[in-house]
Amino acid sequence: MTNQTPENYKTGLGFILTKRLIKHNNEEKIELWLATDEGPLCLHSTAQKNVCFVLQEHALQASDLLRQHRLHVTVEQVKFSTLSQQPVSLLRYAPDRLPFSVRQALHQQGIELYEGDIKLADRFLMERFAFGSIQYRAQYLPNKQLIEAQIKGATYTPALTTLSLDIECDEHEHLFSIGLSSPTLKRVVLVYDRPVATPGDTQFLLEVVPTEKHLLQRIVALINEYDPDVLIGWNVKQFDFAVLQRRAKVHNMSLAMGRNGSILSVRQWDTGIYVELPGRAIVDGIEALKTMAWHFDSYSLNSVASELLNKSKLVTETDQLSAIKALYKNNPLQLAQYNFEDCELVNQIESKAQLIDFLILRSTLTGLDISRPGGSVAAFINVYLPRLHRSGYVCGIRPADGGLASPGGYVMTSQPGLYDYVLVLDFKSLYPSIIRTFKIDPLGLAEGLRQPDNAIPGFKGACFSRDKHYLPQIIANLWLQRDEAKRLNDAPRSQAIKILMNSFYGVLGSSGCPFYDPRLASSITLRGHEIMQTTAAWIEAEGVKVIYGDTDSTFVHVAGAKSRDEALKLGKHLEDTVNRLWRQKLHNEFNLQCHLEIEFETCFDKFFMPTIRGSEQGSKKRYAGLIKNKQPETLVFKGLETVRSDWTLLAKEFQQALYLKVFNNEPVKQYVVDTIEGIRLGHFDTKLVYRKRLGKPLAEYIKNIPPHVRAAQEAETKNRHLKKPMQYTYRSSVQYVMTKGGPQTTDYQEHGLDYEHYIEKQIRPIAESILPTINISFEELTQPQLGLF
Repeated sequence: MTNQTPENYKTGLGFILTKRLIKHNNEEKIELWLATDEGPLCLHSTAQKNVCFVLQEHALQASDLLRQHRLHVTVEQVKFSTLSQQPVSLLRYAPDRLPFSVRQALHQQGIELYEGDIKLADRFLMERFAFGSIQYRAQYLPNKQLIEAQIKGATYTPALTTLSLDIECDEHEHLFSIGLSSPTLKRVVLVYDRPVATPGDTQFLLEVVPTEKHLLQRIVALINEYDPDVLIGWNVKQFDFAVLQRRAKVHNMSLAMGRNGSILSVRQWDTGIYVELPGRAIVDGIEALKTMAWHFDSYSLNSVASELLNKSKLVTETDQLSAIKALYKNNPLQLAQYNFEDCELVNQIESKAQLIDFLILRSTLTGLDISRPGGSVAAFINVYLPRLHRSGYVCGIRPADGGLASPGGYVMTSQPGLYDYVLVLDFKSLYPSIIRTFKIDPLGLAEGLRQPDNAIPGFKGACFSRDKHYLPQIIANLWLQRDEAKRLNDAPRSQAIKILMNSFYGVLGSSGCPFYDPRLASSITLRGHEIMQTTAAWIEAEGVKVIYGDTDSTFVHVAGAKSRDEALKLGKHLEDTVNRLWRQKLHNEFNLQCHLEIEFETCFDKFFMPTIRGSEQGSKKRYAGLIKNKQPETLVFKGLETVRSDWTLLAKEFQQALYLKVFNNEPVKQYVVDTIEGIRLGHFDTKLVYRKRLGKPLAEYIKNIPPHVRAAQEAETKNRHLKKPMQYTYRSSVQYVMTKGGPQTTDYQEHGLDYEHYIEKQIRPIAESILPTINISFEELTQPQLGLF
């Protein structure tokens, strides 16, 4: 990019909000909308053509077949090869995407396209290392359009404007109101047949319009007037924008709420709904939380707001639709308040979790759009493929058969029991550090197999080049950035980097990735097995017992420790010893610098490892522990009922209280007896509700019908009889109880609760898991009580 800028050219920095392919004069160009210090800006690239690669021996045959399908194709000889050292030719073609019929025709002729599924807009950006933030130089036309843009990656942090949106409607999608909320725009537009009085202290401005079409027109105008960079909402893509698009179609209108009058586009795909609005990113709160690795039992707005903000929606009835319809009919002002409050809750959740900051940082690291959820494979391709091209290679092909499975992480059979003083030593980012240490890398594998004499041995026949690789250095750079982010308490950046680094192993082992090779993933996981087993042997050589190991964690029982301080001192000694031994081993045996680092993380004062139910064998990924040096004392549960969403609240509270009593050597017999008596007397009815999500549509449950499905099916039968809308769809959460008449949803409970079910299925398993460690039998404890009820 030249430093000289003629008067009719403009240069600057910006952050990519949206990208898309456009056609102009029969040419395909990339349109980029940027957020800049000067406001939103639209760029158009020069004319572009997409490319893919075929084996040189197939080049002429492939080009002839593509021309038969009336595609304009040119064949170019290039010095590129596959990772298995087969030379390839480049096909340059238009339009951007090859039709499925063309791909099928090529496949039937035994011709595979390498990189044939990479979109032109993605390729345009990744080959310029333009990840999120860019520097541009473009011709500046009198109408303020910027064309013939040249771009490259740059460092730029945007300050994005955000607007929260939420709709309210009935079961037929007739709109009642739409709420908008930002620091300076607080509005609800309501469809109503008469004015609605609002008190002076209302937090928002209420507008009343006569028809649904007026409502849509007004919302479009308000969005364009406020001109946000980001529209955010809760389930906003799958629901709000999908409904708005369908209602606009009813009124034969388009929703021109994008920049420069761009139209909202909502398309249904097999994988979900795709929403495009040029110039404005669309962020769904649920998607963003999951991408950021937040976990909640339920992702409903009310549940997340309760947990994160300690706030609730204004309408929390089980049958929300009926409540909303009643409000619209009888108290429209309260409905508007409810609508606005939902917008506010989304903004507050975004602020609390720092969702937008995280998505911006993820974009600058990977090139993923901030509107996009997930995308670990796409992120890896963006980061890695341009580098691979510069070494003369193209990426592979996703295996059609799903590929061979790679071994999972190491999990040691545990030594069950109740322990005093258990230390936990964790390897810091084990899989990324293995990649970095042993140079595990797609290019490194190709070059290592080509010149194996001085290569680093892997597993399943793999060997890796010592000096030709990219992924180890990518991880090293990310590691430094994360350390800096931690130092500055920059939680979003630290989390974005952690998720990216930890995704690399999964990507290399995923058949959905064109870099998939079982030798890559196995060289990571099997090396992890070796590291964990060797580490356990070294620790036991110090005279202590390893009672469990899981992926990157080692659990050590300090038998005979007289105090917490004594256990802590040993933990630090084990950390120093293991790290020293790994440095020596890797230098002596592999001539490698060690990037493995074990950390003494936790000392449990009390620790419990259960058995597998009905067996004396130790369980895996299930334990509980008590840490006493924190105030208040901290109970930690892993894999047990307390942390599972499909156990009742009573079971969770019972487990926490029972374990705490056991850990603190307090009497437990009366507590167990009182709990059982309280269940039978109905004292805990509100805590006996199960919650379980539907894994597929109700109609697809035919042979095996679990309790939550039976309850939902019975409820839907009643809904149809009452002419109510369908309530339970795929992924819906079912709240139900076990009654003497079987499982029933909480809103259609007709029978009394089956208390013996809860005692046997909820209380007994928890009690029987830990009471034997203190020589108490649940059977003997409860048997004498049977005559009392």
